[in-house]
Amino acid sequence: MPEPAVDGAEDSLSSYVMALDQGTTSSRAILFDHAGAVVAADQHEFPQHFPKPGWVEHDPVEIWESQLRAARGALKRAGAQASDVAAIGITNQRETALVWDRKTGVPIHRAIVWQSRQTASICEELRARGLDDEVRARTGLVIDAYFSGTKVRFILDAVDGAQQRAERGELAFGTVDAWLLHKLTRGRVHATEYSNASRTLVYNIHECDWDDLLLGELRIPRALLPEVRDTSGVFGLTDPEWFGAEIPIAGVAGDQQAALFGQGCTVGGQAKNTYGTGCFLLMNTGRQAPASKSGLVTTIGWGIEGRIDYALEGSIFVAGAALQWLRDGLGLVEHAADSEAAARSVHDTGGVYLVPAFVGLGAPYWDERARGTVVGLTRGTTREHLIRATLESIAYQTRDVVECIEADSGLPLDALRVDGGASRNDFLMQFQADLLGVPVLRPAVLEVTAMGAAAFAGLAVGFWRDTSEIEAGEAGRSVFEPCLSEDRRESLYAGWKRAVERSRDWARPEGEG
Repeated sequence: MPEPAVDGAEDSLSSYVMALDQGTTSSRAILFDHAGAVVAADQHEFPQHFPKPGWVEHDPVEIWESQLRAARGALKRAGAQASDVAAIGITNQRETALVWDRKTGVPIHRAIVWQSRQTASICEELRARGLDDEVRARTGLVIDAYFSGTKVRFILDAVDGAQQRAERGELAFGTVDAWLLHKLTRGRVHATEYSNASRTLVYNIHECDWDDLLLGELRIPRALLPEVRDTSGVFGLTDPEWFGAEIPIAGVAGDQQAALFGQGCTVGGQAKNTYGTGCFLLMNTGRQAPASKSGLVTTIGWGIEGRIDYALEGSIFVAGAALQWLRDGLGLVEHAADSEAAARSVHDTGGVYLVPAFVGLGAPYWDERARGTVVGLTRGTTREHLIRATLESIAYQTRDVVECIEADSGLPLDALRVDGGASRNDFLMQFQADLLGVPVLRPAVLEVTAMGAAAFAGLAVGFWRDTSEIEAGEAGRSVFEPCLSEDRRESLYAGWKRAVERSRDWARPEGEG
């Protein structure tokens, strides 16, 4: 693993590195010490906005205010001040797109969230123009409403005069990391880094530059775009108002790439799966950027001192969000954690499968018209069967992606490293191991996404000299060994594939057959 440049060994005298973990439903801040241990954390949820079915938006100001409150809260819990923090690392929900006024910092539209399907028609237009192969060859991605580029086009179309203002350089686009950099530095920095740029649909991952052809197809002016920098390095200093003194912002990475780094997957062939709102499985492929033939995307893992590490990724749109649906939408559980006991109370699902395609299906199907489906219901189906089927759906979707990664990389998976909130569920982790037929490895400390962001920042300023100084979380790790017979495993999975087919191409526009 290459070692980032050390800007000042004196920073090793500071007590902490702070990670700002800005997620889809909440903003967190975590302080890590020199041993990589969590010292203090704070977290605040913020509202989700659903203006139309399949549309998901965030208020950028609510994102910022919740993140600032979490950062101040973590410092307060630790009894720390700005001078105790060597650096801040940012990790963020990816693909969520924001556009704001450069001078005033005021957003011109709500942020369009990665989950949102509201740009599906723009994607259809791009496909109709025959751009599928160009997009994949240049960006490693597929044309889908998931990625940021079509969201930018939507915002510029939705706001009167926005296109002209963007062309005059009056507006700024960014993913959430760039928005936080803007706010933390009071507008002095408009930048992102390789991993987030690679998720925009307009960044050439081979040339490491914004792609003029794709920018032209989406009519996105270069004047709108942030500077792309190394993942590990000093981006700027926080304004003294926020924390009482300046703190270097020295690392930025999209949440899934940060988790890959935090899990220690720094060698080609190592893979991790994060069970968050969605589910994201990444395999490090080193200096190679293999083209997927099975529905995955090729993405940048990180860039440090000019070296780019790539990864294969399978993105599952709904994982932990399905448990939130059980809790908030149906009222079947009071707390998401209650799902484990309910699932264990029945021997199986009674033949019930739930496909949580609430916002379409991601890898490997990429079906924007798929919708959530429950099949196999009988008079004997109970609340517990539905809860168990919801948990199992997360594991089934993960197997879909694992099979693709094995096919694309030519490497069989010997183990799967896991993290994220839903990985705390022992039933789910055991079922995942059973369904994959390989061990599932869960670290004792699950804050690997935040740890990855902290590591990028701490390495940049000399808080840590190299990755060997950071505890990898191997002590106390839980190992889930598969114990299901191969016949039973394959029978269950075949049922899942049948259920998926029934969810696909459901949300057709009015007038279509």
